[in-house]
Formats: sequence, C-alpha cells, structure tokens
Amino acid sequence: MRATSSVIVGRVAETCLLGNALDDASRRSGRAVFFVGDAGIGKSRLVGECAYRAYARDMPVLRGRATSTGLVVPFRPLIEALSSRFRAAGPPTDPELDPYRPALARLVPEWRQGSSPGYPETVVELAEALLRLLSVLGKEHGCVILLEDLHDSDTETIAVVEYVIDNVAELPVLLLGTLRPEPGAALDLVRSAEQRQVATVRELTPLGEAEVLEMTASCLETTPEEVPQATHERLAGRAGGNPYLVEVLLADLLDSGQLRRSGDRWQAHCSPDAAVPTGVVRSWARRLDRFDAPVREVLLCAATLGSQFSVTVLQTVTGLDDRTLFSHLRSAVEASIIAPDGADPDRYTFRHALTAEALVASLAPAERAAMARRAAHSLEAVAQQLGDEQLQLMASLQMAGGDRHGAARQFAAVGRRMLAAGASGSAVILLDRARSLAHTSDVRAVTESLAVAHAEAGELDTALALAGELPPVPARSEAAEQRGETHVRIAWAAVMAERTEEAAGQIRAARSLLGATPPPEKEAALDVVEGHLALLPGQSRPEQPQPGGTHLGQSHPGQERAAREGEARQAVRDAARRAAAVAEERNLPVVACQAWQLLALLSREHGFDEADSCLERMLSVAEQHALPVWRVEALVRLGANTFMRTGDPARLETARTAAESLGALVPTQTVDGLLAMNAVMRGEWDGAQEIIERSVAASARTRNLGAHRYLLLASATLAAHRGRRRDLDRALVRFRRAGGEESLLVPLQLGLCRAFAALLEEDRGQALADLDASLAWESEHPSFFYLSGRHGLRPLLRTIEGLDGRAELATVLGSPGADLAWNQLFLRLADAVLRGREGDTERAARMVRSAVADAAAFPLARHLGLRLAAGAALAEKWGEPVAWLRAAEEYFYAAGIQPVAAACRAGLRQAGVSVGQHRGGWDRIPARLRTSGVTPREYEVFVLLAERPGNQQIARRLSISPRTVEKHMASLLSKTGRSDRAALCEFSAECAAEHD
Repeated sequence: MRATSSVIVGRVAETCLLGNALDDASRRSGRAVFFVGDAGIGKSRLVGECAYRAYARDMPVLRGRATSTGLVVPFRPLIEALSSRFRAAGPPTDPELDPYRPALARLVPEWRQGSSPGYPETVVELAEALLRLLSVLGKEHGCVILLEDLHDSDTETIAVVEYVIDNVAELPVLLLGTLRPEPGAALDLVRSAEQRQVATVRELTPLGEAEVLEMTASCLETTPEEVPQATHERLAGRAGGNPYLVEVLLADLLDSGQLRRSGDRWQAHCSPDAAVPTGVVRSWARRLDRFDAPVREVLLCAATLGSQFSVTVLQTVTGLDDRTLFSHLRSAVEASIIAPDGADPDRYTFRHALTAEALVASLAPAERAAMARRAAHSLEAVAQQLGDEQLQLMASLQMAGGDRHGAARQFAAVGRRMLAAGASGSAVILLDRARSLAHTSDVRAVTESLAVAHAEAGELDTALALAGELPPVPARSEAAEQRGETHVRIAWAAVMAERTEEAAGQIRAARSLLGATPPPEKEAALDVVEGHLALLPGQSRPEQPQPGGTHLGQSHPGQERAAREGEARQAVRDAARRAAAVAEERNLPVVACQAWQLLALLSREHGFDEADSCLERMLSVAEQHALPVWRVEALVRLGANTFMRTGDPARLETARTAAESLGALVPTQTVDGLLAMNAVMRGEWDGAQEIIERSVAASARTRNLGAHRYLLLASATLAAHRGRRRDLDRALVRFRRAGGEESLLVPLQLGLCRAFAALLEEDRGQALADLDASLAWESEHPSFFYLSGRHGLRPLLRTIEGLDGRAELATVLGSPGADLAWNQLFLRLADAVLRGREGDTERAARMVRSAVADAAAFPLARHLGLRLAAGAALAEKWGEPVAWLRAAEEYFYAAGIQPVAAACRAGLRQAGVSVGQHRGGWDRIPARLRTSGVTPREYEVFVLLAERPGNQQIARRLSISPRTVEKHMASLLSKTGRSDRAALCEFSAECAAEHD
C-alpha cells in the first residue's frame, strides 16, 4: 500500500492562482508566482500540478531545482530546466534566437561549439538571452519555467530570476518558483518583488485537521469516515499539518503494522506510549532497519552526499561494482525512498530533502563524522579527476568529518577558479565559506581573493572594507606583490565604476607595497589603471576655449595650466607605451590590450591614424591570445573611428556581427547606438528608428546604461534632424531620466541635437547658444567627442555672423576633429564664406560646390550647409545663392521641414527671383482639415500651434510677416469652427497626438 496522496488537499486558492497565471501566459501577459513554505509543506506538489495543467494546454514546460547539498554551481537550476525540455524536444531553431545562442550555450550544451574560448557573458546578458528563449518557446501557447528550492540557489541564478521577474510582464511566460522562508538572497528578492508588485507571493500554511483527515483518506484510498480516529489523532497531532510528514508517519504506521486493513475496513493498533520525539527521524530510522545491511549502508552513504547524489561519486565512495550498486538502488526506488533524476542520468534524488536529512540524523554524531571522513578520503584519492562540483562535495564532507582547514583549502581553490571564469557571485560565497574555516596562516590569502571577488561582483564597498581589514605585510616581499595585485584589481573595478577617489586610494596602497621600483609586470598593470583613471571626469582638465569670449589661438591665463596638463597627458602616454611593451614581453595579454586601448584614447587628440594604429595592435594581441572580449572591443572602436572619419558604417557592421556571433549583447547594443546615430546623420531615418527600437528596451533591461543613453540620444537627434519638436522634447525627457544630462554625452546633446533643432526652426541665435553651451561643458569635462559642433557647425555659424575669422578657423582646421567627414563639410563652407568675404569669389563658389558634392552621404547637413552659405553669399554677392537656395528649399519641403523651406523661399524672393508655389502638400493635411478647406500654407501655421507660440515666433520660423500669420489664424478659426486661439491650439495638439 502506498502512503502518498493522489490529490492536492487544502490548496484551492493556490491552484486557482496557477490556473489564472497559465491563462495569462497563454495571452502574452506574463506572471511571476512564488510559493513560500517550510520543507514538506506542499510546494513541489503545486509545481507538479502546474506542470500537469501546462502539458494539458500544450505549453512547453522547463523544470529545474537548486541543489540542497550546499554546493555552489552557477546556473544549476536553469541548466537543469533547459535540459529537461531540450533533452526530449531538442533546442529551438528559430532564427530570432541566433544572436543569443552563444550566451545560451552556457545553459544549453547542444549549442556549444568546440572548445575555443567564448565571450564570458554577463549575468544580465545571459538573463536577456533566457528571456528571449522563453518568449520564442511560448509564442504559440505560452511557456512555463518552474524553479524549485530557490533558497538553495546560487547568486547568479537569483540575479537571472530577478531579471526575468522585472521583464516578464508582456511575454507569454509563467515563472513559478518555490523556496523556504529562510533568510537569504532568494527570500529578499521575492519580498522585494512582492513590494514592487511585479510578482505574486503565497505563503503555504499547514493543513487543518479536516484537511489532514482528507489527505489521509486519499492515501489510504478510502473515505474520511473510514479513517480510524486514533490514526487521525496521531497524524494530526504529530505531523503539524505538514503533508510530507503526514505521508512519512502514515508509511511508518503501515510498515510497522500499527495500521492494518481488516476486510473492508482500516484498523489502528497504535500503542499510546509509542511517541516519536523527533517525528520523521524515528520513522525513517525504523524504515531503514527493515532493509538488508548493504542497502542500508548505501542509503546512508547516499544521504551523506546530499539529497541529490551522483551514481559515479557514490560508486567511488562505496567501491561497489555496477551490478551490486544498481541492485541496491533499485531496492530503494521500489521503497519510494529515492528516484532517478530525470534531468541527469547519472543522478538520483531522495523523494524529499527531509528524507536525506532524517537518514543522516538517525546516525550518532561520531558515526556521521566517520562516514563523512571515509567518503572524503575516497574522493581525495581521485581528486585530480573531479570537477568543481565534486570538489565542493569533498570539502563539505571534510568539514562534516572535522577537517575544517582541508575544507577551506578546497572551497578557496574552487572559488578562485569561479572568479577566473567570471562567476564572481558564486566565488564570493565559496571564498567567504573558506575564510570562515581557514587556518590562521591561510586567512590573509583567502581574504585577498574574497575582496577581489566582491569588487568584480560590483560590491565595491565590501571589497574596500575587506582590503582595509587586511593585516600589514612587509614591503617589497612576495606577500606584498600578492597584496599589490589585489589592490590593482580592486582599483580597476573602481575605475570601471567611476569611483575615482577609491581607485586612487587602491593605487596608492599598491605603490606603497611594491616600492619605488616594482617588478615590471606589476608596474605595467599599475600604469594602465592609473592611465584609465586619468581619463575619468574630474581627473584631467585640458584647457578649452570659452564660448563667446576667448577663442582658440588667443592668449589667456590658462595656457600655463594647459601646458602642465599636456605634459601630464604625455607622461601617461609614455607610461602606457612602456606598459604595452612589458605586457607583450611578459605574456600579459589582458594588460597589453588595456594599455593599447588607453593609448588609442589618448592618441585621438593627435589624430585618428595614430589611434587606429593602437587599436589594430590591440586587435592583433586579442586575436593572438584568443581574448574574445578584447577583440570585440577593438573592432567596435575601430568601427567607430572609421564611421566618424568617413561616415561609412561598414566596419561598425563588421564589429556588430563579431559581437553578435559571440552572444555579446552589451557590445552589440553599444554598436547599435553608433549605427543608429550614423543612420540619423546619413538621413536614413527609417533605418535609424528600426535600430533604436531593436536595442533601446533591451539595453534598459540589461542595465547597459552607456548604450541605453546613446540610443536615447540617437532617438532625440533623429527627432531634431526631422524637425519634430514634440518628438524631440519627449525623447529628451527620456534621455534626462536615464541620467543623460549627467553623462559625457552632454556635448552631443547640445551640439548635434539641440543646435540642429534650433537651426531647423530658423532660430540661429538659439543654435549658437547651444553650441556655446556645449563648448563650455567640454572646457570643464574633457572628452573625445568630435561631433559636438565645436569642430564644424559652430565655426561655420560664427564665421557667417562675423564673429570668427581666418585665425580661428585655422586653429580648428589643425585639430583632429577637422578630419571627420561630417565636420569637413561645415569647415569647408566656413572657408568658402571667408574667401567670398575676402573677394576670392570664384574659389569660394568652387569650394561650396566641392564641399557639398563630397558630403553626399549626409543629405540633411549638406542642404542645411547650402541654406546657410547661400545666405552669406546672397548678402555679400558671391557664388550661386539662388541655385543653392532652390536645392535646399526642394529638399526641406520634401522632408516636411517647413521653417527652413520657407526661409529658402524668402531668400529667393529677396534675390528677386520668382518662387513657384508648391501645389502639392495636400496629402499632408488630415482629411477633416482638408475637407474644411484648410490650405497647405494654413496647415503649416496650424501644425506649429500645438506648441502655443506667438505670432512673432510663427512668422520667424516660417519666414513670413506677422500680418500674414494673423490672416492665416483668422482663416483657421473660421474653417475649423474654433471659438478662440486657445481652442485652436488645443485642436492642433490633438491632431499632433493622433498623427504620432
């Protein structure tokens, strides 16, 4: 007779919740649900019920469980969950998953390619890839991922689960997790998610007496009325409403004959003094005694290995041959004590975690320790063949057997390997465990590794605190070199987090330990970190011209400071070159790549050729030493430089392909930002929008803040270059909320975005103000952005306004930023304006024609340049202003940028030539306005009213007189039937919203 219930008792609300959640997932309304409760309370029963219902709906089910052995295995529940699905059905082949296969290969063995090193994806990148996979699996009927015992899960899995919780709402996915109410990262995550209302959490309470009676009847396959009263009282009183304990205690009653079937009735034969002080422990001890000694020994040994155990490891410990071992395991399976693990053919699992705990607890403490020692010694004999998981198990057995120091050494060794593999969260757990067990002589080294692990896990404050607690070591000793390396690695993490003071402090500590003449390889690592630190905001202040006042080339009091800072930058450059040479000589490829990257950044102020040379060397080192991360980084930077110099995105596309082939989502998003901005500048607006939509949401989810801000800025710049003020304002709000106005992107926001928006509204004064603000910001925050207008648009506008002359232009032409194809257009036009002003009219006209022809890749900038140059040429009587204005007017009219088109028409009238009216434009007018008789010219005024401008502003932007605006306003009021200007403005805003 079995002692398990075939039905779920007392969980009506929870099963209804699961039914509703499955319904939502099938309708692409994802949910995250968590059941929290003590061991045996029924969490797994509900998970099984959810799986059963999902299968009935033809929904893919992925089921994984964290290990309760105390072993730290990154992503263990996720690997098991995906294996449970793909072992039978095979992995999906959808093309949309192609960019994510390399990242998912860490979880899906079928997608691993050879043994070559891959891109060490971040946890967030892996989480995004998993989310995309679940979305693909659920696109027809929805998808369910079941993760059990999250309280035992590793740090990386918890981070992935948090990401899925935060982003599952609009996907066809149900995430169901279970955990015990034990303090830890899993419970903190679930409570936080519940407070943020992004997850549903249910506490599973004990069954009531009536529910225990119902469950007992189900186990006995009878009615509640037929359950003996004595049996019910015993189970209700001793199981505490825990379903698992009800079944275990009932099985004990059946096995011991205290509950027997007599005819068609159940009869109890319980002695009143048969107390079970520890409940389940006594029950399992009695059940164990009924097995033959060899089977009992195998079960005790297996329980010592944990609630889940490997057959290979168990055979190593017991020394039994295959036939004997599997015979004993079959006996335990038939008794419903263990079961094969469906996710791993080499593994068995106890039917419940409490079963293993109870079996071990049935032994005397000395016997438990002796068994653990025997198991540990057996594993030590084959330690060279063991993986990290088995080595952790050996350490746990050593600890249980009393060898704390040996356990510490094993935990530390595995933790350091995990740190080297990028699993810093799991490394923290293992190294912290090792630190608590280590011998006094080992604590220092373990603490140093733990501090680095915390730093690389993003827990810089904890890392700094641990480093500060370390005992002093003699300077210039071997211990000092190890400590110095610790400080350097923490300093690098601080630089990446832009924690400048902390980074500087760690560098000082390292130099103090290493002395005035550290070993060359240590000096190289220090120089690289110091160089990158010097590039952070606030660390260097190269002198820049002030807007509207002192200009480049003039003498000013800051020249001495600029000279000093130039010398400092040269010193950093020299140190970086030495570091690169030493790193390559001493076979330190990562340091070499860091050094060449630093040199490329520093060389940008001398020109792109030198910078590209450094990046090519960086690429060569990365390829030679199979460093995929640094290879992608070099390709991205080379692509960015090529794009800026020529406007050609081909090399950026190559970099994106390389990043995507590795599953490197963060670099891919970074490249997408550059490609989107390139498309904006090339006037490929639909393509730009497609790229932005492809990556902007994903970059926010992956917390790739740099790429996310750049994509948002590209979106704002797209709106600005299309003359869409409302879209621009909304995009800039999103940019500001993402912290864009506190980032290094401010010059681009002002010079490439806002200034162009002002020019397309014919507000040249505002454009100059934005460009001056950009220059002022750069004077306080050194950067290498050359598209901020400082090296192109600003000199042109100042030249046209008569504010700059030949000397100022010559200074700008001598800067690296003048090499950019985008900037060259404006600088050549500025030169043409000066030559026309100087009387060299033929050459000025040729320069305009040449500049415009060479800028064919940038249609908006090209025609805006024509419009600006034509104004100067018309006023100063040189060149071909009429032809230029006609070309510009045609472009801007077709683009729907009416203020500039109107200004071009006004210029043509000023030149005394006839201006043909565009009879088209009716298609742009909404039907309800067109049927009311609104003309294209009136519609141009109507569109601007959404921003509630005055008549003077409208007149200026459309290059018409205020009186003409008044006439159009009167006509619009009459044709639309609006009572006053405010109502007309509101109507305009409504139409704009409908158009959007």
